[in-house]
Amino acid sequence: MLIQFGLILLLTPLLELFLLLQVGRYLGVWPTVALVFITGIVGVFLAQSQGLSLLSRLQSRLIKGELPTDDLYEGLFILLGGILLLTPGLITDTLGFLLLLPASRMRVKGWLEKKLRQCLDQGQIFFGRRF
Repeated sequence: MLIQFGLILLLTPLLELFLLLQVGRYLGVWPTVALVFITGIVGVFLAQSQGLSLLSRLQSRLIKGELPTDDLYEGLFILLGGILLLTPGLITDTLGFLLLLPASRMRVKGWLEKKLRQCLDQGQIFFGRRF
């Protein structure tokens, strides 16, 4: 798992650079720079509006005495989406926008819950002490 994470950290900037060079070759330098800049700005405003909406939902659920588990997942995805959108590059921008869209957030949430359940069932994740 650690090796996979390291490979992702190593390969992502290389793929981003390659894609930016290809887009820059096709569109030109300044339109490519503008594209990256505009996606960052739009992403910040989208993440901000999604985050504020989520905060109001969290507050109303807590006032009602409900546990906001789904909202916590959404908060994590909104945060990750905002971070990815601030990272220059087209691949990270695409992933960031997908995490800010409610429909794709629900799919990622379902996938993550399934993956966590598998890890718990296989004993890869545990809580408490192992004997």
